[in-house]
Amino acid sequence: MRLKSFLTSALYSSALAGIVRADEIDDLDVEPSPSSSSSSSSPSSIHKPTFTPSVIKAPFFEQFTDDWTSRWAPSTAKKQNDKSSSADEDWAYIGKWAVEEPIVLKGIEGDKGLVVKNPAAHHAISAKFPKKIDNKGKTLVVQYEVKLQNGLECGGAYMKLLKDNKALHAEEFSNASPYVIMFGPDKCGATNKVHFIFKHKNPKTGEYEEKHLKAPPLARITKTTSLYTLIVKPDNYFEIKIDGDMVKNGTLLEDFAPSVNPEKEIDDPKDKKPADWVDQSRIPDPDATKPEDWDEDAPYEIIDEEAVKPADWLDSEPNVIPDPEAEKPEEWEDDEDGDWVPPTVPNPKCEEVSGCGKWEPPKKKNPQYKGKWTAAYIDNPAYKGVWAPRKIKNPEYFEDKYPANFEPMGAIGFEIWTMQSDILFDNIYIGHSIQDAEKLKSETFDIKHPIEKAEDMATKPTEPELERKKSPLDLVFKEDPLLYIKEKLDLFLTIAKRDPLQAIQFVPEIAGGIAALLATAIALFIGIISLSSSPASPQVKKAVEKTKEVAKDTKEAVTEATASATEIVKSQVNKRSAKASE
Repeated sequence: MRLKSFLTSALYSSALAGIVRADEIDDLDVEPSPSSSSSSSSPSSIHKPTFTPSVIKAPFFEQFTDDWTSRWAPSTAKKQNDKSSSADEDWAYIGKWAVEEPIVLKGIEGDKGLVVKNPAAHHAISAKFPKKIDNKGKTLVVQYEVKLQNGLECGGAYMKLLKDNKALHAEEFSNASPYVIMFGPDKCGATNKVHFIFKHKNPKTGEYEEKHLKAPPLARITKTTSLYTLIVKPDNYFEIKIDGDMVKNGTLLEDFAPSVNPEKEIDDPKDKKPADWVDQSRIPDPDATKPEDWDEDAPYEIIDEEAVKPADWLDSEPNVIPDPEAEKPEEWEDDEDGDWVPPTVPNPKCEEVSGCGKWEPPKKKNPQYKGKWTAAYIDNPAYKGVWAPRKIKNPEYFEDKYPANFEPMGAIGFEIWTMQSDILFDNIYIGHSIQDAEKLKSETFDIKHPIEKAEDMATKPTEPELERKKSPLDLVFKEDPLLYIKEKLDLFLTIAKRDPLQAIQFVPEIAGGIAALLATAIALFIGIISLSSSPASPQVKKAVEKTKEVAKDTKEAVTEATASATEIVKSQVNKRSAKASE
């Protein structure tokens, strides 16, 4: 406890120099009743309707009623290694799935959803469509609800619409299963976006290539239900909505990378820049000469000859003196430890005057200083311009005017890795009617969402309770620096007991702070000994050398641990990137 208190205090001081980015918090539209208060309001006082299945028809429509197991099946496959993974690395989809009512902010009684049950695990589940969905010449509408009951620090909540394939079996569904569209939220660290990726077939080579949405919108990270909607029209126009509000729109031909259609012309790979080509637009003036009075050796600063020593300057007083309050430790043995020398402290007499010790005049900027002479630049008369290879027709060129005619889709799947459990999916609509999707929204989301927000407001803790219950990963340094340091330190120590490298990965600011404190303490110890007015004894010198070795070892250990943690992070990022590319 004493160590934790010391670290908290020290880290608080060092963290004041840092900048902590605050997350954005969505404003709630539902206000609590004026007659209610935190003491009288409760979830039970909010009326909740009972779930009634919708009669909407669609090529695929799922509300996770009691017969859901006849449509959905979890995968028993192995997750295929990506190129960045070691050959012996083997990932299994061990994450469990369940269909149950929300355990956080329930909006409708009896309304169940598909729930991810295990944190820090790979999950995969899929359902075949009654018949393949072919949207050629039709509008495609994909809509589903996501409820992050435990928030989302690192994980995905996106769906995949799988390519129609007779050989597709639910138990074999994995990251390698061919998909047509990937859509939905994904967040980990600085990454926070709503994926929209589609696979496009090259008509010349027959190869497939992922097309990623440029500048995707931010995912909505909240414990209330969020509704994600994707609309793709036959003319290649697309639209993404969150909770019914449009957050991104554009065209498949212009807003995706790599672009659907390659360039008509490309640089000629055989064209080489001529050896005599001059592409330097400006050159030093060859006729310029250094002025005779230009002194390159003149110093930047010179002694101020006009400076006068202050009248109160104390020449005979040292800047530091032995600490008059210091006492030799009882365990100090002169025979073994050498003569004890008290530590030094600033001379209090020097604080009341301009200075102490030998006075030396200050320096001032040298008016004769000019620095190293260089010739002025002029336009290069031989300049020919920026060279570029000539253009030739692209032999790989093709033009697909309607990439919105996606390949037929035969199933839907969720194949994700997440650090948080209890992510809930519900009310999945995949079809061709914008009106039906809007009607489903009015029957489900528009009813439950206000109730969830009202319940969230009714159960919201008071400010002191809010600060105590807030997750360490949600804390903001500027709001309460001491609480921020304390909670982050608690989290670091808790994780470090199980895995020190994971602690560095998830709470790097604390790891860096501890390393900085240790280095500072060692530097101060060495500095105090170095400033001592008396010559250091052999024992002290030996202690200093030993301390330097410890500092070096500590630095190397921290560097190695940080590097290892970095590799862990890179590995996870590579896995997630590979997952998105399949």
